[in-house]
Amino acid sequence: MSDYFNALGQPVGAPLTITLPRPRPTRTAIRGQWCDVVPLDAKAHTEGLFAAYTADTEGRIWTYLPQGPFADMPSFRIWMQDATASDDPLFHTIALQGQPLGVASLMRIDPANGVIEVGNINFAPALSRTRAATEAMYLLMRRAFDELGYRRYEWKCDALNVPSRQAAARLGFTYEGTFRQAITYKGRNRDTAWFSILDSEWPRLRAGFEQWLAPSNFDAQDQQRSPLRFP
Repeated sequence: MSDYFNALGQPVGAPLTITLPRPRPTRTAIRGQWCDVVPLDAKAHTEGLFAAYTADTEGRIWTYLPQGPFADMPSFRIWMQDATASDDPLFHTIALQGQPLGVASLMRIDPANGVIEVGNINFAPALSRTRAATEAMYLLMRRAFDELGYRRYEWKCDALNVPSRQAAARLGFTYEGTFRQAITYKGRNRDTAWFSILDSEWPRLRAGFEQWLAPSNFDAQDQQRSPLRFP
């Protein structure tokens, strides 16, 4: 039940605590401890990303994405050029010491309502399940909440994509439900699972990320001492 009521005694939503619209994200780099999240650049990143992705010889990383897998460099370069030119989705490269190892985008950007989504996440095997992968997600959240002041941050995926659902839960997103046959891609139906983080939840999640990402949380073999959790 709502804690707020209008003059007619009807329950209504909580009043806004931010001004709208919010700014749109800019094409600027976000520097982290373990990785950098930089604007996608077809000229600078195509060859490195293609090489990193080819380590997935079965093409598993492309199954739940609308694009790919790409048979050769020319076809991948065309997609990269289109992605670089896009403002929404706004694509970023995740780079380790200058080496591009994955992409993610800020998308469905809605400044009027302060809502933004992270999507098109595709990590090469060398990036997957690393602290840099987690930090990349944290850095994009930090941009959305701390820099831009958005009130809602979304994650959506194919409801059958178990690894993506597990990643959303680990990263602090709340599952909101499944939209049946929401879209089609690659000639098949997709039920879409929705997840979100609200601005009121972000301070608690930010503290958990910062504690987990601290150098002291990793041993000499680069293994975590404590799992990611939120106070």
